[in-house]
Amino acid sequence: MDKFTTFLEKILLPIARKLNTNRYLGALRDGFMSALPMIIFGSIFVVLANLPFLDKILNEGAVTSYKNALGPASASTLSIMGLFVICGIGFKLTQYYKMDGLYGGFASIAAFIILTPQVLEGVSGVIPSAALGAQGLFLGIFTAFLSVELYRFFLQKNWTIKMPDGVPEAVSKSFSSLIPITFTLTIFLLIRILFSYTSFETVQNFIFTVIQKPLTSLGSGLAATIIAVLIIQLFWFFGLHGQIIVNSIMDPIWMTLSLENLEAFNAGLERPNIVNNQFIDTFIVGMGGTGMTMAVILGIFFITKSKQLRQLGKLGGGPSIFNVNEPIIFGLPIVMNPLIIIPWLLSPVVVTIVTYFSMATGLVPVSTGVHVPWTTPIFIGGMLVTNSIAGGILQLVNLAIVVVIWIPFLAILDKQYFRSEIKIPASKEKKIAN
Repeated sequence: MDKFTTFLEKILLPIARKLNTNRYLGALRDGFMSALPMIIFGSIFVVLANLPFLDKILNEGAVTSYKNALGPASASTLSIMGLFVICGIGFKLTQYYKMDGLYGGFASIAAFIILTPQVLEGVSGVIPSAALGAQGLFLGIFTAFLSVELYRFFLQKNWTIKMPDGVPEAVSKSFSSLIPITFTLTIFLLIRILFSYTSFETVQNFIFTVIQKPLTSLGSGLAATIIAVLIIQLFWFFGLHGQIIVNSIMDPIWMTLSLENLEAFNAGLERPNIVNNQFIDTFIVGMGGTGMTMAVILGIFFITKSKQLRQLGKLGGGPSIFNVNEPIIFGLPIVMNPLIIIPWLLSPVVVTIVTYFSMATGLVPVSTGVHVPWTTPIFIGGMLVTNSIAGGILQLVNLAIVVVIWIPFLAILDKQYFRSEIKIPASKEKKIAN
Protein backbone atom coordinates (compact mmCIF):
# COMPACT_ATOMS: atom_id res chain seq x y z
CA MET A 1 0.00 0.00 0.00
CA ASP A 2 2.86 2.39 0.79
CA LYS A 3 4.42 1.76 -2.62
CA PHE A 4 1.08 2.34 -4.32
CA THR A 5 0.54 5.59 -2.39
CA THR A 6 4.02 6.81 -3.26
CA PHE A 7 3.45 5.94 -6.91
CA LEU A 8 0.18 7.90 -7.04
CA GLU A 9 1.76 10.81 -5.21
CA LYS A 10 4.53 11.09 -7.79
CA ILE A 11 1.97 11.17 -10.59
CA LEU A 12 -0.81 13.29 -9.12
CA LEU A 13 1.00 16.02 -7.19
CA PRO A 14 2.85 17.50 -10.21
CA ILE A 15 -0.41 17.45 -12.19
CA ALA A 16 -2.28 19.16 -9.38
CA ARG A 17 0.37 21.87 -9.04
CA LYS A 18 0.20 22.63 -12.76
CA LEU A 19 -3.60 22.72 -12.78
CA ASN A 20 -3.77 24.92 -9.68
CA THR A 21 -1.36 27.47 -11.15
CA ASN A 22 -2.79 27.49 -14.68
CA ARG A 23 -4.12 31.00 -15.31
CA TYR A 24 -6.80 29.90 -17.75
CA LEU A 25 -8.25 27.21 -15.49
CA GLY A 26 -8.11 29.65 -12.57
CA ALA A 27 -9.99 32.29 -14.55
CA LEU A 28 -12.49 29.67 -15.72
CA ARG A 29 -13.15 28.51 -12.16
CA ASP A 30 -13.45 32.05 -10.81
CA GLY A 31 -15.66 33.08 -13.73
CA PHE A 32 -18.19 30.38 -12.90
CA MET A 33 -18.03 31.27 -9.21
CA SER A 34 -18.68 34.94 -10.03
CA ALA A 35 -21.87 33.94 -11.86
CA LEU A 36 -23.09 31.72 -9.02
CA PRO A 37 -25.35 34.30 -7.26
CA MET A 38 -27.28 34.95 -10.48
CA ILE A 39 -27.49 31.22 -11.23
CA ILE A 40 -28.88 30.40 -7.78
CA PHE A 41 -31.31 33.34 -7.93
CA GLY A 42 -32.74 32.05 -11.20
CA SER A 43 -32.84 28.48 -9.90
CA ILE A 44 -34.86 29.48 -6.83
CA PHE A 45 -37.59 30.94 -9.01
CA VAL A 46 -37.58 27.95 -11.36
CA VAL A 47 -38.27 25.77 -8.32
CA LEU A 48 -41.01 28.13 -7.10
CA ALA A 49 -42.59 28.26 -10.56
CA ASN A 50 -42.73 24.46 -10.74
CA LEU A 51 -43.86 23.48 -7.27
CA PRO A 52 -45.34 19.96 -7.13
CA PHE A 53 -49.15 19.71 -7.07
CA LEU A 54 -49.53 23.36 -8.09
CA ASP A 55 -52.08 22.36 -10.70
CA LYS A 56 -54.13 20.66 -7.96
CA ILE A 57 -54.41 23.89 -5.99
CA LEU A 58 -54.91 26.46 -8.78
CA ASN A 59 -56.86 26.35 -12.02
CA GLU A 60 -55.05 26.22 -15.36
CA GLY A 61 -55.27 29.97 -16.00
CA ALA A 62 -53.96 30.82 -12.54
CA VAL A 63 -51.03 28.42 -12.95
CA THR A 64 -50.11 29.98 -16.29
CA SER A 65 -50.30 33.52 -14.84
CA TYR A 66 -48.22 32.44 -11.84
CA LYS A 67 -45.50 30.92 -14.04
CA ASN A 68 -45.50 33.92 -16.38
CA ALA A 69 -45.03 36.25 -13.41
CA LEU A 70 -41.98 34.33 -12.15
CA GLY A 71 -40.55 33.54 -15.59
CA PRO A 72 -38.42 36.69 -16.02
CA ALA A 73 -36.30 35.71 -12.99
CA SER A 74 -35.01 32.65 -14.84
CA ALA A 75 -34.97 34.26 -18.29
CA SER A 76 -32.76 37.12 -17.09
CA THR A 77 -30.27 34.89 -15.25
CA LEU A 78 -30.12 31.18 -16.10
CA SER A 79 -31.11 31.56 -19.74
CA ILE A 80 -28.27 34.02 -20.38
CA MET A 81 -25.81 32.53 -17.92
CA GLY A 82 -23.09 32.56 -20.58
CA LEU A 83 -22.86 36.35 -20.42
CA PHE A 84 -22.14 36.35 -16.69
CA VAL A 85 -19.56 33.58 -16.97
CA ILE A 86 -17.82 35.28 -19.91
CA CYS A 87 -17.61 38.60 -18.09
CA GLY A 88 -16.26 36.86 -14.98
CA ILE A 89 -13.60 34.96 -16.94
CA GLY A 90 -12.49 38.09 -18.80
CA PHE A 91 -12.38 40.10 -15.59
CA LYS A 92 -10.39 37.51 -13.63
CA LEU A 93 -7.92 36.74 -16.42
CA THR A 94 -7.24 40.44 -16.98
CA GLN A 95 -6.67 40.87 -13.25
CA TYR A 96 -4.19 38.00 -13.36
CA TYR A 97 -2.10 40.12 -15.73
CA LYS A 98 -2.29 43.05 -13.26
CA MET A 99 -4.51 45.09 -15.57
CA ASP A 100 -7.92 46.67 -15.05
CA GLY A 101 -10.30 43.73 -15.04
CA LEU A 102 -13.32 45.84 -15.94
CA TYR A 103 -12.15 46.46 -19.51
CA GLY A 104 -11.15 42.83 -19.96
CA GLY A 105 -14.67 41.79 -18.95
CA PHE A 106 -16.25 44.34 -21.29
CA ALA A 107 -14.03 43.27 -24.19
CA SER A 108 -14.93 39.61 -23.61
CA ILE A 109 -18.68 40.29 -23.73
CA ALA A 110 -18.42 42.53 -26.80
CA ALA A 111 -16.27 39.97 -28.65
CA PHE A 112 -18.72 37.21 -27.82
CA ILE A 113 -21.71 39.25 -29.05
CA ILE A 114 -19.85 40.02 -32.31
CA LEU A 115 -19.39 36.28 -32.96
CA THR A 116 -22.93 35.36 -31.90
CA PRO A 117 -25.61 34.94 -34.60
CA GLN A 118 -27.96 37.90 -34.47
CA VAL A 119 -30.85 36.50 -36.47
CA LEU A 120 -33.94 34.83 -35.01
CA GLU A 121 -36.55 33.29 -37.31
CA GLY A 122 -35.57 35.56 -40.17
CA VAL A 123 -35.54 38.73 -38.06
CA SER A 124 -32.10 40.37 -37.97
CA GLY A 125 -30.71 42.23 -34.97
CA VAL A 126 -32.22 39.75 -32.50
CA ILE A 127 -29.98 37.43 -30.47
CA PRO A 128 -31.53 34.05 -29.58
CA SER A 129 -31.43 33.57 -25.81
CA ALA A 130 -30.20 29.99 -26.37
CA ALA A 131 -27.03 31.44 -27.91
CA LEU A 132 -26.34 33.20 -24.61
CA GLY A 133 -26.89 30.04 -22.58
CA ALA A 134 -25.89 26.41 -23.11
CA GLN A 135 -25.34 26.64 -26.84
CA GLY A 136 -22.91 29.54 -26.61
CA LEU A 137 -21.06 28.64 -23.43
CA PHE A 138 -18.00 27.06 -25.03
CA LEU A 139 -17.72 29.83 -27.61
CA GLY A 140 -17.89 32.34 -24.76
CA ILE A 141 -15.08 30.65 -22.86
CA PHE A 142 -12.73 30.60 -25.85
CA THR A 143 -13.72 34.16 -26.75
CA ALA A 144 -12.97 35.42 -23.25
CA PHE A 145 -9.51 33.85 -23.27
CA LEU A 146 -8.62 35.14 -26.73
CA SER A 147 -10.03 38.64 -26.27
CA VAL A 148 -8.08 39.19 -23.05
CA GLU A 149 -4.86 37.93 -24.63
CA LEU A 150 -5.33 40.28 -27.59
CA TYR A 151 -6.21 43.19 -25.32
CA ARG A 152 -3.10 42.50 -23.23
CA PHE A 153 -0.93 42.24 -26.34
CA PHE A 154 -2.00 45.65 -27.67
CA LEU A 155 -1.79 47.24 -24.23
CA GLN A 156 1.75 45.93 -23.68
CA LYS A 157 2.73 47.26 -27.10
CA ASN A 158 1.83 50.61 -25.59
CA TRP A 159 -0.65 51.35 -28.36
CA THR A 160 -2.64 53.63 -26.13
CA ILE A 161 -3.83 57.21 -25.92
CA LYS A 162 -2.07 58.93 -23.04
CA MET A 163 -3.96 61.71 -21.36
CA PRO A 164 -2.16 64.63 -19.66
CA ASP A 165 -1.75 64.83 -15.90
CA GLY A 166 -4.75 66.19 -14.10
CA VAL A 167 -7.29 64.24 -16.16
CA PRO A 168 -9.56 62.15 -13.90
CA GLU A 169 -8.39 58.56 -13.54
CA ALA A 170 -11.59 57.08 -14.95
CA VAL A 171 -11.28 59.19 -18.11
CA SER A 172 -7.59 58.37 -18.47
CA LYS A 173 -8.23 54.61 -18.19
CA SER A 174 -11.02 54.78 -20.75
CA PHE A 175 -8.80 56.46 -23.34
CA SER A 176 -5.89 54.13 -22.55
CA SER A 177 -8.13 51.15 -23.30
CA LEU A 178 -9.68 52.65 -26.43
CA ILE A 179 -7.12 51.53 -29.03
CA PRO A 180 -6.44 48.04 -27.53
CA ILE A 181 -10.18 47.31 -27.33
CA THR A 182 -10.78 48.70 -30.84
CA PHE A 183 -8.07 46.48 -32.35
CA THR A 184 -9.26 43.46 -30.35
CA LEU A 185 -12.89 43.77 -31.39
CA THR A 186 -11.93 44.48 -35.00
CA ILE A 187 -10.13 41.13 -35.12
CA PHE A 188 -13.27 39.39 -33.85
CA LEU A 189 -15.35 41.18 -36.48
CA LEU A 190 -12.98 39.90 -39.17
CA ILE A 191 -13.27 36.38 -37.76
CA ARG A 192 -17.06 36.64 -37.99
CA ILE A 193 -16.86 37.80 -41.61
CA LEU A 194 -14.45 35.01 -42.57
CA PHE A 195 -16.66 32.31 -41.05
CA SER A 196 -19.68 33.64 -42.93
CA TYR A 197 -18.02 32.27 -46.10
CA THR A 198 -17.59 28.75 -44.67
CA SER A 199 -20.06 25.87 -44.49
CA PHE A 200 -20.43 26.53 -40.75
CA GLU A 201 -21.60 30.11 -41.43
CA THR A 202 -20.88 31.23 -37.83
CA VAL A 203 -18.14 30.64 -35.29
CA GLN A 204 -20.76 29.44 -32.84
CA ASN A 205 -21.87 26.67 -35.19
CA PHE A 206 -18.22 25.69 -35.67
CA ILE A 207 -17.46 25.53 -31.91
CA PHE A 208 -20.72 23.74 -31.16
CA THR A 209 -20.23 21.12 -33.88
CA VAL A 210 -16.49 20.48 -33.62
CA ILE A 211 -15.80 20.97 -29.91
CA GLN A 212 -18.83 21.43 -27.67
CA LYS A 213 -21.05 18.60 -28.88
CA PRO A 214 -18.33 15.88 -28.76
CA LEU A 215 -17.13 17.02 -25.33
CA THR A 216 -20.59 17.16 -23.79
CA SER A 217 -21.40 13.74 -25.25
CA LEU A 218 -18.23 12.34 -23.68
CA GLY A 219 -18.75 14.14 -20.36
CA SER A 220 -22.33 12.92 -20.03
CA GLY A 221 -21.27 9.27 -20.12
CA LEU A 222 -21.01 7.04 -17.06
CA ALA A 223 -17.39 5.99 -17.68
CA ALA A 224 -16.10 9.56 -17.95
CA THR A 225 -18.04 10.53 -14.83
CA ILE A 226 -16.54 7.68 -12.82
CA ILE A 227 -13.05 8.71 -13.92
CA ALA A 228 -13.69 12.33 -12.92
CA VAL A 229 -15.04 11.25 -9.51
CA LEU A 230 -12.05 8.98 -8.90
CA ILE A 231 -9.61 11.78 -9.73
CA ILE A 232 -11.44 14.11 -7.32
CA GLN A 233 -11.10 11.52 -4.56
CA LEU A 234 -7.43 10.87 -5.30
CA PHE A 235 -6.54 14.55 -5.15
CA TRP A 236 -8.34 14.89 -1.81
CA PHE A 237 -6.47 11.83 -0.50
CA PHE A 238 -3.25 13.79 -0.95
CA GLY A 239 -4.70 16.89 0.75
CA LEU A 240 -5.50 18.76 -2.47
CA HIS A 241 -8.93 20.23 -3.16
CA GLY A 242 -9.97 17.74 -5.82
CA GLN A 243 -13.33 19.39 -6.41
CA ILE A 244 -11.78 22.70 -7.41
CA ILE A 245 -9.09 21.09 -9.56
CA VAL A 246 -11.37 18.76 -11.52
CA ASN A 247 -14.33 21.14 -11.71
CA SER A 248 -12.15 23.80 -13.32
CA ILE A 249 -11.92 21.41 -16.28
CA MET A 250 -15.33 19.70 -16.14
CA ASP A 251 -17.60 22.60 -15.16
CA PRO A 252 -18.03 23.91 -18.73
CA ILE A 253 -19.25 20.45 -19.76
CA TRP A 254 -21.41 19.74 -16.72
CA MET A 255 -22.90 23.24 -16.67
CA THR A 256 -23.76 23.01 -20.36
CA LEU A 257 -25.53 19.71 -19.73
CA SER A 258 -27.44 21.33 -16.85
CA LEU A 259 -28.54 24.23 -19.02
CA GLU A 260 -29.78 21.82 -21.69
CA ASN A 261 -31.87 20.07 -19.04
CA LEU A 262 -33.22 23.38 -17.78
CA GLU A 263 -34.26 24.46 -21.27
CA ALA A 264 -36.03 21.12 -21.78
CA PHE A 265 -37.69 21.35 -18.35
CA ASN A 266 -39.00 24.86 -19.01
CA ALA A 267 -40.32 23.71 -22.39
CA GLY A 268 -42.06 20.71 -20.83
CA LEU A 269 -39.82 18.24 -22.67
CA GLU A 270 -37.88 15.20 -21.48
CA ARG A 271 -34.59 16.16 -19.81
CA PRO A 272 -31.79 14.75 -22.00
CA ASN A 273 -28.78 14.51 -19.66
CA ILE A 274 -28.49 12.22 -16.64
CA VAL A 275 -25.00 13.44 -15.80
CA ASN A 276 -24.68 17.17 -15.23
CA ASN A 277 -23.63 19.65 -12.58
CA GLN A 278 -26.43 18.64 -10.18
CA PHE A 279 -25.66 14.94 -10.61
CA ILE A 280 -22.22 15.58 -9.13
CA ASP A 281 -22.99 18.35 -6.65
CA THR A 282 -26.20 16.94 -5.19
CA PHE A 283 -25.92 13.17 -5.30
CA ILE A 284 -22.19 12.84 -4.59
CA VAL A 285 -20.84 16.00 -2.97
CA GLY A 286 -24.20 16.96 -1.45
CA MET A 287 -24.18 14.22 1.17
CA GLY A 288 -21.82 15.66 3.73
CA GLY A 289 -19.22 17.00 1.32
CA THR A 290 -16.74 15.35 -1.04
CA GLY A 291 -16.59 11.60 -0.41
CA MET A 292 -20.05 11.67 1.25
CA THR A 293 -18.49 11.87 4.70
CA MET A 294 -21.85 12.23 6.46
CA ALA A 295 -21.93 8.45 6.13
CA VAL A 296 -18.56 8.26 7.90
CA ILE A 297 -19.99 10.22 10.82
CA LEU A 298 -23.02 7.93 11.02
CA GLY A 299 -20.72 4.91 10.93
CA ILE A 300 -18.67 6.39 13.78
CA PHE A 301 -21.76 6.67 15.99
CA PHE A 302 -23.02 3.22 15.00
CA ILE A 303 -19.99 1.06 15.75
CA THR A 304 -16.99 2.88 17.24
CA LYS A 305 -15.86 2.86 20.86
CA SER A 306 -12.78 5.08 20.84
CA LYS A 307 -13.20 8.49 22.42
CA GLN A 308 -11.19 10.15 19.63
CA LEU A 309 -13.48 8.96 16.85
CA ARG A 310 -16.68 9.68 18.73
CA GLN A 311 -15.45 13.17 19.59
CA LEU A 312 -14.56 13.68 15.94
CA GLY A 313 -18.06 12.55 14.99
CA LYS A 314 -19.58 15.17 17.30
CA LEU A 315 -17.27 17.83 15.91
CA GLY A 316 -17.99 17.01 12.28
CA GLY A 317 -21.69 16.20 12.59
CA GLY A 318 -23.04 19.75 12.51
CA PRO A 319 -20.96 20.99 9.56
CA SER A 320 -21.67 17.80 7.58
CA ILE A 321 -25.38 18.65 7.50
CA PHE A 322 -24.39 21.60 5.33
CA ASN A 323 -21.80 19.59 3.32
CA VAL A 324 -18.74 20.95 5.10
CA ASN A 325 -16.39 18.06 5.79
CA GLU A 326 -12.93 19.46 6.55
CA PRO A 327 -13.12 18.21 10.18
CA ILE A 328 -13.43 14.64 8.86
CA ILE A 329 -11.01 15.05 5.96
CA PHE A 330 -8.19 16.23 8.20
CA GLY A 331 -9.35 14.89 11.57
CA LEU A 332 -10.01 11.20 10.83
CA PRO A 333 -7.70 11.66 8.89
CA ILE A 334 -8.57 10.80 5.31
CA VAL A 335 -5.55 12.61 3.89
CA MET A 336 -2.67 10.16 3.33
CA ASN A 337 -4.35 7.45 5.39
CA PRO A 338 -3.85 4.10 3.57
CA LEU A 339 -6.38 2.35 5.84
CA ILE A 340 -9.30 4.18 4.30
CA ILE A 341 -8.26 4.59 0.67
CA ILE A 342 -10.48 1.67 -0.42
CA PRO A 343 -13.81 3.04 0.93
CA TRP A 344 -12.74 6.56 0.01
CA LEU A 345 -12.38 5.58 -3.65
CA LEU A 346 -15.04 2.88 -3.80
CA SER A 347 -18.00 4.68 -2.21
CA PRO A 348 -18.36 7.52 -4.75
CA VAL A 349 -18.02 5.08 -7.65
CA VAL A 350 -20.79 2.84 -6.30
CA VAL A 351 -23.04 5.84 -5.64
CA THR A 352 -22.34 7.23 -9.12
CA ILE A 353 -23.41 3.92 -10.69
CA VAL A 354 -26.51 3.58 -8.48
CA THR A 355 -27.59 7.16 -9.16
CA TYR A 356 -26.99 6.86 -12.89
CA PHE A 357 -29.05 3.69 -13.31
CA SER A 358 -31.78 4.95 -10.95
CA MET A 359 -32.29 7.85 -13.34
CA ALA A 360 -31.68 5.87 -16.53
CA THR A 361 -34.43 3.40 -15.56
CA GLY A 362 -36.88 6.14 -14.58
CA LEU A 363 -36.99 5.33 -10.86
CA VAL A 364 -35.80 8.86 -10.13
CA PRO A 365 -36.34 11.88 -12.41
CA VAL A 366 -33.31 13.39 -14.10
CA SER A 367 -32.19 16.76 -12.73
CA THR A 368 -34.20 19.73 -13.97
CA GLY A 369 -31.05 21.80 -14.31
CA VAL A 370 -31.79 24.13 -11.39
CA HIS A 371 -28.90 24.98 -9.09
CA VAL A 372 -29.22 24.82 -5.34
CA PRO A 373 -26.61 26.17 -2.90
CA TRP A 374 -23.96 23.56 -2.19
CA THR A 375 -24.78 23.84 1.53
CA THR A 376 -28.33 22.52 1.00
CA PRO A 377 -28.89 19.58 3.40
CA ILE A 378 -29.41 16.03 2.20
CA PHE A 379 -32.93 15.02 1.10
CA ILE A 380 -33.93 18.66 0.53
CA GLY A 381 -31.28 19.06 -2.16
CA GLY A 382 -32.33 15.87 -3.91
CA MET A 383 -35.96 16.94 -4.01
CA LEU A 384 -35.18 20.42 -5.30
CA VAL A 385 -32.93 19.42 -8.20
CA THR A 386 -35.26 16.65 -9.44
CA ASN A 387 -38.53 18.38 -8.54
CA SER A 388 -39.53 15.08 -6.95
CA ILE A 389 -39.44 13.43 -3.53
CA ALA A 390 -37.74 10.49 -5.27
CA GLY A 391 -34.57 12.59 -5.53
CA GLY A 392 -34.46 13.02 -1.75
CA ILE A 393 -35.10 9.31 -1.20
CA LEU A 394 -32.27 8.43 -3.59
CA GLN A 395 -29.88 10.55 -1.51
CA LEU A 396 -30.88 8.63 1.63
CA VAL A 397 -30.42 5.29 -0.15
CA ASN A 398 -26.98 6.39 -1.35
CA LEU A 399 -26.09 7.46 2.19
CA ALA A 400 -27.03 4.03 3.53
CA ILE A 401 -24.89 2.35 0.86
CA VAL A 402 -21.86 4.42 1.82
CA VAL A 403 -22.36 3.66 5.53
CA VAL A 404 -22.30 -0.08 4.77
CA ILE A 405 -19.11 0.27 2.69
CA TRP A 406 -17.34 2.28 5.38
CA ILE A 407 -18.25 0.26 8.50
CA PRO A 408 -15.62 -2.53 8.18
CA PHE A 409 -12.84 0.01 7.68
CA LEU A 410 -14.05 2.21 10.52
CA ALA A 411 -14.00 -0.87 12.74
CA ILE A 412 -10.31 -1.41 11.91
CA LEU A 413 -9.52 2.25 12.54
CA ASP A 414 -11.50 2.18 15.78
CA LYS A 415 -9.45 -0.75 17.09
CA GLN A 416 -6.24 1.18 16.49
CA TYR A 417 -7.51 4.25 18.32
CA PHE A 418 -9.02 2.12 21.07
CA ARG A 419 -5.71 0.37 21.73
CA SER A 420 -3.82 3.64 21.86
CA GLU A 421 -6.33 5.14 24.30
CA ILE A 422 -6.23 2.29 26.81
CA LYS A 423 -2.53 1.68 26.14
CA ILE A 424 -2.58 -2.11 25.90
CA PRO A 425 -1.09 -4.49 23.36
CA ALA A 426 -3.34 -5.75 20.59
CA SER A 427 -3.25 -9.31 21.99
CA LYS A 428 -5.05 -8.23 25.18
CA GLU A 429 -7.51 -5.85 23.60
CA LYS A 430 -10.22 -8.45 23.00
CA LYS A 431 -10.19 -9.68 26.60
CA ILE A 432 -10.50 -6.17 28.10
CA ALA A 433 -13.07 -5.05 25.54
CA ASN A 434 -15.25 -8.01 26.54
